[in-house]
Parts: sequence; C-alpha cells; structure tokens
Amino acid sequence: MGRPVLVAVAVLVTIVAVVFAFQRKLVYFPSPGPLPSAEEVLPGGRDVRLVTADGLLLGGWHFELPDAPATVIVFPGNGGNRLGRVPLARELTSRGLSVLLFDYRGYGDNPGKPSEEGLTFDARAALDLIDGPVIYFGESLGAAVAVELASYRVPVGLVLRSPFTSLAAVGSHHYPWLPVRMLLQDKYPVVERVSAVDVPAVVVLGTADSVVPPAQSREVAAAARARLVEVGGADHNDEALLAGPQVIDAVLSVR
Repeated sequence: MGRPVLVAVAVLVTIVAVVFAFQRKLVYFPSPGPLPSAEEVLPGGRDVRLVTADGLLLGGWHFELPDAPATVIVFPGNGGNRLGRVPLARELTSRGLSVLLFDYRGYGDNPGKPSEEGLTFDARAALDLIDGPVIYFGESLGAAVAVELASYRVPVGLVLRSPFTSLAAVGSHHYPWLPVRMLLQDKYPVVERVSAVDVPAVVVLGTADSVVPPAQSREVAAAARARLVEVGGADHNDEALLAGPQVIDAVLSVR
C-alpha cells in the first residue's frame, strides 16, 4: 500500500472518529435562554415545569383554554427553542385548542444534554402534565419524538410535519460518504414505530424541503396510513410549514 493511500485512509479514519465523538452536535442545535414568561408571549399563558424520570426540571408554556376539546403538545425540531413556536401556539389557540410548548433538555433555559433516550423522557414528562385528550404535533426530529410517545400512549390525533424515515436515512442523505448507520448512537426509527400505531394521522411536507427529502415524509405517511398534505414550494423552515394555514388545518382535522 503506497504512502498516498495510507495518508488517505488515515485522514478518513480521523474524520470518522471525530464525527463519532461529536455526532450529537451535528444532530441537535439548541438555542439558549433566558426566555420570557408565557404571559409575555401570549396573554393567558402560564409557565410550567416538567419533571423527567431522570430528575430534570424542564421549562414550558401552557396556553390553556377552558373549553378546548384537546391540548396540542408540540414536539419541536432539532433547532431553536420554544420561542420560535409561539406563532403556531397563537394560531392554534385562536382556533380553540389548548397548547403546550416546551423545550427538550439542553434547549432554552433547560439543563442536560439532548439524546434520543433523554428526549423520550422529556416527551413523557410533557404528557404527564396534561389531563384530558391530547394531540401530538411533531416537527422534523420532533415527529420522531412524537411517534415514540404515540407507541407508549396513543393520542386522539397525530400530526407529523416533515418527518424522516429514520435518523440514519436522513443522515445518509446529507453525508453519503460516511458510514452513518454504523456511527449513529441515536436511531429514531420512525417508519418502524409508526406502522404499529393506530391513530388518526396527518403528514405535512414541503415539496421543496432541502433538509428532509419529501420522499421520506411520503414513506412515513404510507406507513402511518396517514392523510398526506403537500405544501407546494415550501422548504423545511418556511413560514408555511411553521404555522401556515395547511398546518393548522391538519391539526384541526384530527381533534
């Protein structure tokens, strides 16, 4: 084996080792706090604390309407914090639904570091806070969190926005030169899990999504036996997919 080949192999091994060591920094992109109070962002909101099974206290905002038929628990994607989901809460509460916004561990002003196991604990802590019927709304990575929770306790409705089939699948799409499936510690097997869940479901995707391939979201919809809503020309973080009318209508359709 010649020296150039050895050098190339050494470089590749080093890259793989670095990616393995820092992989969660390539998956989770939290925005830090501090954050305003719930009342400051939407009148009538209240600050809440979620207690996880492993002993963390997480911050959240509960926008509760006395006559709401259900509460929408919002499971965020991998970036930002709950402040970026306020437009969604505003639209849903204006249509008569209560909403719980919360941040995963390591996001906003919360302690801890995110991981698949940790986010599972966080989701269950959010569910424990709500009495009565619930709708799970998961965006992107949050769709994977919502699906796992649905396999634990079925909601009255499930809305998945821009879901991927698995973290390995979307990772391989963006890093085709890396052995992603071998490296990943967090799996998020969405298709595998959602196929076992029997619940009214809607999948919403943007046809121009540059983060999660629309084909993966369509595969999730088929596995979930879900109604599919395609937002023409919308990219992953476009307003139409954050709190647009098709997203709001999808939530209302499963209540």
